[in-house]
Amino acid sequence: MMKVAIVHEWMIDYKGSERVVEQMLHCYPQADLFATVEFLPPEERFFLGGRTVRTSFIQRLPGARRRYQKYLPLMPLAVEQHDLSAYDLVISSSHAVAKGVLTGPDQLHLCYCYSPIRYAWDLQHQYLHESGLDRGLKGVLVGWLARWLLHRIRIWDVRTAQGVDAFAGISHYIARRIRKVYRREAVVIYPPVDVERFTPQGAKEDFYLCASRMTPYKRVDMVVEAFAGMPERRLVVIGDGPGWEKARAAARGAANIELLGFRDSDVLRDHMRRARAFVFAAEEDFGIAPLEAQACGTPVIAFGRGGALETVRGLDHKEPTGVFFSQQTPEALREAVELFEGSQDRITVQACRANAERFGVENFRSGFTGFVEKAWKNHLAQGANPQPASGEAE
Repeated sequence: MMKVAIVHEWMIDYKGSERVVEQMLHCYPQADLFATVEFLPPEERFFLGGRTVRTSFIQRLPGARRRYQKYLPLMPLAVEQHDLSAYDLVISSSHAVAKGVLTGPDQLHLCYCYSPIRYAWDLQHQYLHESGLDRGLKGVLVGWLARWLLHRIRIWDVRTAQGVDAFAGISHYIARRIRKVYRREAVVIYPPVDVERFTPQGAKEDFYLCASRMTPYKRVDMVVEAFAGMPERRLVVIGDGPGWEKARAAARGAANIELLGFRDSDVLRDHMRRARAFVFAAEEDFGIAPLEAQACGTPVIAFGRGGALETVRGLDHKEPTGVFFSQQTPEALREAVELFEGSQDRITVQACRANAERFGVENFRSGFTGFVEKAWKNHLAQGANPQPASGEAE
């Protein structure tokens, strides 16, 4: 039997990329699992199927449970310490360092890439600004060290891309980024969306929904500001994070805006089912939430950049599922809301649901196993000599 290793960045909670790993494990149940750190809560370990995650030395460093990302400069070294020499197939699930594992010429290394390291590439300046490392004394003392470390990570990131035999990207948007950064082509395999759990139910109500982790690039504060200028339209916001205070400040005095903070997935699903439309203002690599909303039969008002262009069908489609706005400004979003309300009768629950079903779990499984099988055949055709199975004569 082929020996398989799956290498993930870090295992902290059961969210988007961990749900992808869950489906990889379904496709290859014999696989062993590796990560730089693993601190999953007991109630979120079910998708591991009883496996023990093999971790790196960072797992034992002070404060790693809460501050693991502070150890990013050590992660390239850490991921290279995973001993994968016993495996025929290595699958890296990577948005930062996982693809940097070391493999030999008779091993096949496939990378499912969520993105090249964004804070080291096109988001470097935004990352430095949000961290306060581009100004003042802190910028002088720490900012230049951060710039140097990110420079070294970029060099390492490009070098390790050459150790990957084949890439798959989560969207055509990310495939273009892989081509730009690594000069490599990538097959597109969309991540799995749980369309069986997110389903239409009940009548739509007169409110708009924005649900997101409140990090700066999600632009939740901009959405709140836009609706503060439309007092006749109600907005419900679900989520928390470092941008919470900024969103609350934007909502101050606006009776039409309700900030619920963090809510569990059942509450989120209930609101997605009832919302008039789901508002999505981020430039995402893919974006699961707009598809979960469409699976509930709910249209999407989305910023027209990144993965949303692949997951939402605009008004130029014969069966639209939403509308786009072209700038991340309150004015552009208000215009999009007006456009949506003037065209709402063209967008049906059935069209939204059918579009979301294209991204279901089974489609991911068939696409991913097809990608692996084709790469394995090419690997053997090129003269690779995988290790014999245990007990097999060498």
